[in-house]
Amino acid sequence: MDTWIPHLLQLLALPEFGLSTVFVVAFVSATLLPMGSEPVVFGLVKLNPELFWPAVLVATVGNTLGGMASWWMGYGAHQAVDQWRHSKTHVRALDWLQRLGPKACLLSWMPVIGDPLCAVAGWLRMPLWPCTAYMAVGKLARYVLMTAGLLWVFPQGLPFISGTG
Repeated sequence: MDTWIPHLLQLLALPEFGLSTVFVVAFVSATLLPMGSEPVVFGLVKLNPELFWPAVLVATVGNTLGGMASWWMGYGAHQAVDQWRHSKTHVRALDWLQRLGPKACLLSWMPVIGDPLCAVAGWLRMPLWPCTAYMAVGKLARYVLMTAGLLWVFPQGLPFISGTG
């Protein structure tokens, strides 16, 4: 069993499989698993500046599809969560989400609350395609701003990424 781990890590190594790595990490990080994809996008773009837009777009697609997976998990978990239906926090959160509707998914880019927000949107059975569109807009803005911001703050790169340190 231990033989597949090095093979998988080699398969996902930057930059040989850079865009596929960005996609996988962005997808997984949009689920309820605690992971961030911005360092992977930044690393690939720092090593290959010409891949700025392809990396941002691939990350956006992967992260949006991961958000859709969270939406579907929430949709399927509707019955399991019914036991908390009457708590005050739950009622307030649901009221807020129902007032905003799919536009609430624009906040799916936010750390901590963004991924569960996608699941709750599915649980509330908000329409998938409008939710997906708002997720994509929010996630695209995050990747553009985060990657451009990191490139501005670290113009020479980080020692562990650029090999200069």
